[in-house]
Parts: sequence; structure tokens; C-alpha cells
Amino acid sequence: MLQIEKDASFEEKGLPFGYVEAVFPAKDRWRRDAFYALAHRELDRLREELADYDRKAVFGDDPYVRYFKKYKKTYPVLQQLESWLLKGRPFPEDNPINSVTFLTELTSRRLLGTHDASCVEGTLRLFCPTEKLPFPGLRGEEVHTYPGDVSGRDDRAILLSLIAGADDRTCLHPDTLHVAYLFFGVPGVTAGDLAAVQRQLMDYVAVLAPEATLDAHII
Repeated sequence: MLQIEKDASFEEKGLPFGYVEAVFPAKDRWRRDAFYALAHRELDRLREELADYDRKAVFGDDPYVRYFKKYKKTYPVLQQLESWLLKGRPFPEDNPINSVTFLTELTSRRLLGTHDASCVEGTLRLFCPTEKLPFPGLRGEEVHTYPGDVSGRDDRAILLSLIAGADDRTCLHPDTLHVAYLFFGVPGVTAGDLAAVQRQLMDYVAVLAPEATLDAHII
């Protein structure tokens, strides 16, 4: 079972953090067709909702946009949404576990982290560093934490930064069945906000894999 703790540097920020630990059955027991049918209904609804899309109207007061702007970065979910909605980027269907993440991000406009929980060594400790700390990024390149940013490390090394993303050790792999879906709070986001997105994601997982074991927490 995944163990997640906040250290003092994180606690003093007063930010909520949530996670859903999901243990999936063997892939031959997944209901891919049912899940992707649901996904495309959700996407059709979203496309209709955003038919007159205006960035300022949709993201103008978004707390995540403000948070990323503080670090001179563009909010990734904004980029994902516009790539899909305006540029015709296809919805990713190569890995249903990741598709659950992407669908939740598009429909909720909240950023998630997705990790292979079986690759986490010991306790995942959340912290907010005071300096840039290097770690190997998702694509194998060296990235780093940012001062004050939501970050995490296990007993071995740093494995996530809200700004820089996931590491290359605990990111999803083709054979991943034990998943940690992470829900990040930033200033202006409440525990209730995260809980609503957790419920949405768990509904999607239940369609994909009714036999999956789900355990949700807000800390």
C-alpha cells in the first residue's frame, strides 16, 4: 500500500494534496471498448461546451494558470486542451491508464500526476525545496525542482515536481497495473475541489476496469 507524507516545508504551505491508489486486474479483464465509448461521449460533450472557446473566459481566473505563470511556465492542461480542441490532436488511446488521466484533465481542467506505485521505494514524501534539485525526467532528460514548488521524493530519489513533471523511474510503463494518481492543490484550490476530481477519475476507472481496487485520500 502506498504511503504518502508531507514534510514541514510542505505543511507550512497549507495546500491540499490527494491521491487515488488503483490496482488494476490483468489487461484481458479491462473493458477498453466501453471506456473509450464513454471517453468519446465526454469529449463530444466538451467540444459542444467549448464551441465558442475563449482562453480568457475558460482559464482567465484559473489558479493553476496563475501558479505556473509564477514560474514563467504555461499551464500544461491549457496546452493539452487547445491542442486537442483547436489543433486536432487526437485523444491518446495507446495506454488506457494514461487515457483516464488525460480525459480527467481535459474535462476537469485540473493537472494530475500518474505514477507506477510499484516503483515507489518506501514512503513518498512531499516537500517544497528551497533550491533547484536535479532529477531524471520523464523523457530521460535532466530536469529539476523549483524553489517553493510542490515536489516529492521516496527513499531513493526525487520522483516528481508539479512544474517539471514525473521522473523516468516511476512513470507509467507498459506493464503497470499498480497506479498512483496524484491530485495537486495550489493556492485557491480546496480539498473539496480535489475530491470532486478524484470521484470523476474513479468513475472512469470503474468503467475501464470494474474489478480495479480503488483507494482515495486527501491529505
